[in-house]
Amino acid sequence: MNQPDIEHIKDYLLALQDWICAALSGEDGGAAFREDIWRREEGGGGRSRVLTGGSVFEQAGVNFSHVSGATLPASATAHRPELAGRAFQALGVSLVVHPLNPYVPASHANVRFFMAEKPDAPPVWWFGGGFDLTPFYGFREDAEHWHRTARDLCAPFGEEVYPRYKAWCDSYFFLKHRNEARGIGGLFFDDLNQPDFSRTYAFARAVGEGYLDAYLPIVQRRRHLPWGERERQFQLYRRGRYVEFNLVWDRGTLFGLQSGGRTESILMSMPPLARWQYDYHPEPESPEAALYRDFLPARDWLSQRGN
Repeated sequence: MNQPDIEHIKDYLLALQDWICAALSGEDGGAAFREDIWRREEGGGGRSRVLTGGSVFEQAGVNFSHVSGATLPASATAHRPELAGRAFQALGVSLVVHPLNPYVPASHANVRFFMAEKPDAPPVWWFGGGFDLTPFYGFREDAEHWHRTARDLCAPFGEEVYPRYKAWCDSYFFLKHRNEARGIGGLFFDDLNQPDFSRTYAFARAVGEGYLDAYLPIVQRRRHLPWGERERQFQLYRRGRYVEFNLVWDRGTLFGLQSGGRTESILMSMPPLARWQYDYHPEPESPEAALYRDFLPARDWLSQRGN
């Protein structure tokens, strides 16, 4: 396929949502996803699925959306003014997982396709997506596995792909008002339409399908570690950073809200519980301090140990 086929992409993304939901539900061991089918008055709709109160995942949301409109919202045209006046279609699967055990990191992934059209002009289209990991307690083994999986899925598309999208992820998932990373990164790409449709579509699929390979082994490794109130309180405090990023900096959240998307589905990325504490500083040399010192600063996780 050398040209965009909206229906083909839609079918793939719906199947991707099914696959990821089945895997997460199976890993949790019993909790099921609630499904909501919704329609958008301006055009399009979606299929939202949310798992709550699981034994492993306190909340997990995996959403499919396909929205369309006659004009683009300001969040889209601000960095692409040539799109003004074009009709658009935006499709994607987006997911966020908030585990119960503080030793299991939160994770996020998405794959999206965008196309803007107007009469007598070729369509403008691109893919975007990626995945990133947000630990509360860092383990080098987990960070290396996460980034090794990301690097390996990028390898067939060029040796420069992983370093480029890893750096972009580090830059994007950064709370400028805190001068602090949200987590340990992963991959982030946007506006991807080169070298051609077939190649970029294949890369987007590799990212979507690589997410579970990156995440589930970490869940399985950490889900049974004992934890108590100290770890829970730190997890809730760090979840506050997740909320701050999504509401202040995330382009996808802004696009969804400004384009008239379903608010419940857009904000399913929020953790079910979070807290804020004035002027908090972790105890020196504590496991909490190690997150800030050893994991949040951007680094090359694969430069040592034969990775």
